[in-house]
Amino acid sequence: MTDGLYIHIPFCHQICFYCDFNKVFFKNQPVDEYIDCLGEELRMMSGEGIFGSSGPLTIFLGGGTPTALEDRQLEKLFAHIDSAVPKDRLIEFSTEANPDELTPDKLAILWENGVRRLSIGVQSFDAGLLERLGRTHSPNDAERVVRQAREAGFENLSIDLMYGLPEQTMAQWEDTLDRALSLGLPHYSAYSLIVEPKTIFYNLMNKDLLPLPGEDLEADMFLKLMERMSASDLKQYEISNFAKEGYESVHNKLYWQNRSYAGAGAGAHGYAGGIRYSNHGPLKKYMNAVGEGRRPIFEQHQVTASEEMEEEMFLGLRMTEGVRFDAFRERFGKELKEVYGSQIRELSDQGLLAADGESVRLTRKGIFLGNEVFQEFLG
Repeated sequence: MTDGLYIHIPFCHQICFYCDFNKVFFKNQPVDEYIDCLGEELRMMSGEGIFGSSGPLTIFLGGGTPTALEDRQLEKLFAHIDSAVPKDRLIEFSTEANPDELTPDKLAILWENGVRRLSIGVQSFDAGLLERLGRTHSPNDAERVVRQAREAGFENLSIDLMYGLPEQTMAQWEDTLDRALSLGLPHYSAYSLIVEPKTIFYNLMNKDLLPLPGEDLEADMFLKLMERMSASDLKQYEISNFAKEGYESVHNKLYWQNRSYAGAGAGAHGYAGGIRYSNHGPLKKYMNAVGEGRRPIFEQHQVTASEEMEEEMFLGLRMTEGVRFDAFRERFGKELKEVYGSQIRELSDQGLLAADGESVRLTRKGIFLGNEVFQEFLG
């Protein structure tokens, strides 16, 4: 029985210039047929006992853009979920959303079907930067949809922000933080731009047409982010995530705690029974597999004990609470310092890790150099 369930909706009305997730343009796609295949995949998973008799702790709708679906398609999706997934254990039901797609009617549909947490892709409150990113909403759209979501009953709201954007200045970043924090939300996520292959930004970068901020400015933006969030009583519980008490993302913490989750939909990933797997990404291959009555798994890998310990470290260290010695001992039957003592000592001497009697975690300096720290725990 898995602790989490991720459901992938790969459709977008606009492809953002930085996005490398599995997605397709909404227009002229077999959206209804895809939703039916999703329902069938969920029923297969249920039949295999993946959800157990009481269901997952969390459900997360991601994409793509779940809110790209029409109202009736959303209703159909929820009907399939209801038919296949028990909800006796469910404590968090989340969806990603775009500001210009989240209408009052869609908010009502989400609420009526049990969704209680919204993660809204705002990215910036600068109109010029939004256009540069390929986003189709305005800063006013973002503020409007937060207000409408609250009117619909939603309290557990989060917005995504981005920094290190092409030609972004510190003044623009501070203005975005001002407007974001003025909303008084209980959760914020903020990510530095990573230019991934097979994206519009990647092609522009290879042509020297993507003027990005230097490393020093990006580091200053991250520092400003942490300062402003702390001043607003938002705890940094993971490198890129900040929350009021009781509003941390339960679903995302499953990932960082290296716990089990099922993935449904084209290109979705899952981790259960010591096996990591990914589904077929192309819609045709995904739908053909489901149509033939088989799980649409493209590849899977049996995680070895050493790989699982490595994952425990580089995922767990993303959280500010770090990796607990007792949790490591309970999971692996070994002492953390017996396995990684030399790495912990070396990184502690460099001021990147801190260890006490309960856990090992990143220092403030280590948070800035997280990827370098994580690399030390990979075989």
